[in-house]
Amino acid sequence: MKIRILGASGGIGAQARTTSLLVDQDILIDAGTGVGDLTLDELRAIDHVFLTHSHLDHVTMLPFLLDTVGADRERPVKVHAQEATLETLRRHLFNDQLWPDFSRIPSPESPFMTYHAMPSGVEIVLNGRTLRSITVNHVVPAVGYLARGAKGSLAFSGDTTITDEFWKVLNATEDLRHVIIEASFMDKDEELSRISKHLCPSMLAGELKKLKSTAKVYITHLMPGHEDEIMQEISRHIPHNTPKRLMLGEVFEL
Repeated sequence: MKIRILGASGGIGAQARTTSLLVDQDILIDAGTGVGDLTLDELRAIDHVFLTHSHLDHVTMLPFLLDTVGADRERPVKVHAQEATLETLRRHLFNDQLWPDFSRIPSPESPFMTYHAMPSGVEIVLNGRTLRSITVNHVVPAVGYLARGAKGSLAFSGDTTITDEFWKVLNATEDLRHVIIEASFMDKDEELSRISKHLCPSMLAGELKKLKSTAKVYITHLMPGHEDEIMQEISRHIPHNTPKRLMLGEVFEL
């Protein structure tokens, strides 16, 4: 399994791309703006999209993906998420007002997209690759994912604030090699972090104390223009084994 980072930012501008991970050639975890950098052939190869939650920075390229290559594919793209996330897509995105309902186009019997409810805690195995959803704590229903390949596991928090189930699952994962977790704001914006249910460096440091594994930790979802400052604050809170910033284009092999 190869996981390529298509987007790892909390916003856009200055070459920033919002959240998306490409697993091998055929799976997306979230569909942020980085999906737009893929070639047409790469877009056509995507069979599954696993969503952490419904916020626009994580789903924004899904409509364009379907519109661009849906007619070129022989089977629909399968969209996996919690039922609450799927319902938001139905009501507010693919509603024939904001965007065409590709779950019924070109016909209900042969659509470009199908919805697949994936409750938290469920594991899906696709050609030897396992993806498990894990409840996290955000302002809308949200999950992280644990991706397992032949050489180990990678955990991705998605958007979260202080949470417990995520760390419980990770601490029970013996082959955990990598952890990707967010830190959206600087410490001076801790109140905003709490209101929006994200993490700042001081909160992140408290969360990482829950991790019993020696897995490498990477930081994602940093606010554009403040990436260096956020990472510097993280290094002050965690001077030993300081997490690394997750970089666009980074590849993990599992």
